[in-house]
Amino acid sequence: MAAPELSEWIGHHRHRETEVDARQAALLAATLDVDAPQSGDPLPPLWHWAAAEQPVPTSNLGHDGHEKKGGFLPPVPLPRRMWAGGSLEFAGILRVDQPLVQDSVVSQVIEKQARSGPMVLVSVDHTLTGATGRIKERHNIVFLQSPDRYSPPPPIPPMQDPVIDQAYPMNTTRLFRYSACTFNGHRIHYDLDFARQIERYPNLLVHGPLQATLMIAAATSHMGRCPDRFEYRAVHPMFPDAPVRILARPCEGGLHMCTARGTEHQGMQATAMWTDASTVDDALRPDH
Repeated sequence: MAAPELSEWIGHHRHRETEVDARQAALLAATLDVDAPQSGDPLPPLWHWAAAEQPVPTSNLGHDGHEKKGGFLPPVPLPRRMWAGGSLEFAGILRVDQPLVQDSVVSQVIEKQARSGPMVLVSVDHTLTGATGRIKERHNIVFLQSPDRYSPPPPIPPMQDPVIDQAYPMNTTRLFRYSACTFNGHRIHYDLDFARQIERYPNLLVHGPLQATLMIAAATSHMGRCPDRFEYRAVHPMFPDAPVRILARPCEGGLHMCTARGTEHQGMQATAMWTDASTVDDALRPDH
């Protein structure tokens, strides 16, 4: 890995016009088992990911189903790619069928030595703007070597005494439909042979973005409105052979959250924050 070569991708920019139309919203709602918003309704938080992916031709995809490296993203010579986490800031409200402008830029490329070997972290900053709202987002992508066996990180126990504790059914059909709704071609979510033989996972993986979407929906419902800031990161693989628990407990200004596999381990951690202290105080009253 030649650091100067990869660093040349810092500042790479991509501009596109997009939207989440009513049909896309209906398909995502069906996938998540919620009521579908109509044209002009507020777009639920993180549903913009249904319109965030570049429509890359199939001929320009890599072996894993993602866009080939060396175009918008740097040509990292490591085959394994993971959506490791990210952060978002919300201003105003985006709406279904609203024209959106998305500007994306590669903001950093960092090479590290991880527990499992060499690693490259690529961060992409997105700004999604509509007439009534804006989202500023950082998306962290990690590239790693191909493993020779499944070696998960040490398990982190689920949080105790949560104010939110919801079990969300998960299966391979939901994974496939979420991949389709978000135009995510990564084969670890629908190709079991690829997941087992190439990535060395024992099963298909539950999307990190799907877990983040479930957490922010629970936080929004509990607090009465979308958070102003939301940060999330993956800490352990999650598989569709058990329900995903959505857990949260209060912290200053908001909620600490996680997904969990039963009582075994966390899958993703998140923090949802509200700048209006009264929103937090009212929502966390014992009688709420």
